[in-house]
Amino acid sequence: MMFRRVVLASALVLIAASAAAQTPPATRVRGEITGYSDRVLSVTAREGDKLTIKLAEGFGVIGVRKADIADIKPNSFVGIAALKGGDGKWMALEVLVFPESARGSGEGHYPWDLQPQSTMTNGTVATVTEAAHGRVLKVAYKGAEQPIEITVPPSAPIVTFAPGSPDLLKPGNHMFASVTKGPGGDLSAARVLVGIDGLVPPM
Repeated sequence: MMFRRVVLASALVLIAASAAAQTPPATRVRGEITGYSDRVLSVTAREGDKLTIKLAEGFGVIGVRKADIADIKPNSFVGIAALKGGDGKWMALEVLVFPESARGSGEGHYPWDLQPQSTMTNGTVATVTEAAHGRVLKVAYKGAEQPIEITVPPSAPIVTFAPGSPDLLKPGNHMFASVTKGPGGDLSAARVLVGIDGLVPPM
């Protein structure tokens, strides 16, 4: 039951991400946790800024752990951040393999801010093909006339979700969150993704 709640929370994170394709971009924070107390999370963002994030009552913590290329199979539901190369082909920056109960989360293809000009594609793997520079996935998603083809190089991190708790909110762990900025500039979040065993959430 706990894991199902975790999966539901993770689905909501990615649904919010897809909504960002139609609304003003979400503020996403990626960084290292420096402190946590009384629902206040202190973070050094990847850009170097020192941030304070107020967590909502009943907030969720979602673990992010390593997965393997073998976990990506036809019919897997995945989220892939990617860049288009000069040859017009998509190259994955990272792959998130969703638990089956989170299928459909944030489905679509939209801009993403992992790197300049990066995109996020959440969809179902149609085919997996071996290639010289990794594996080539064809990913189908709602609204697409045909699947998008994305190469996953050996260097691309592959992760999945795991049960999490506030115990993960300790200094040195790395986090990812979609935050809301209030009128006064205060940041708040309903859930936080935290890497397990030193992992940096790659999304």
